[in-house]
Amino acid sequence: MVNYLFKQLRFVRGNTIKQVTGMSEEETRTVPRGFNNNILWNLGHILLVHEKFSFALTNEKMELPKHLAELFAPGTKPENWGTQVPSLDGIFLLLSKQIDRIEQTLEHRLEEDLEKPFVTSAGLELSTVKECLSFCLYHEGMHFATIKAIKQQM
Repeated sequence: MVNYLFKQLRFVRGNTIKQVTGMSEEETRTVPRGFNNNILWNLGHILLVHEKFSFALTNEKMELPKHLAELFAPGTKPENWGTQVPSLDGIFLLLSKQIDRIEQTLEHRLEEDLEKPFVTSAGLELSTVKECLSFCLYHEGMHFATIKAIKQQM
């Protein structure tokens, strides 16, 4: 039986991808006035945070190139990007496979306690695997809204 969390993670991820499908690489790299980041940054940030909360915090191996953290970590901006920025297609590919990897790795571990509780930047303490995944839903929803707002400015 598919746990509701994985069903919701797939739903949210599908909507995120659908929101950006059909946009050009150039459009996703544009930072409109009033914003600090672009759509590509938001997608990469979603990818990175899911990876951290689903794998690193649960003592599993993250499967992203290390330089992505330098590009998409909280506080980073496209204006500081160097030359190793992934393409939109590259980010799409990683996003499209991530939820399956999360489910395969964590489907039987949802009730497990984290080795050490984690406190988010918003001040929420996460202490179990399912709490981490639930927070990912909130986080992706926030960035989905930002992506929609950026699109409306274009």
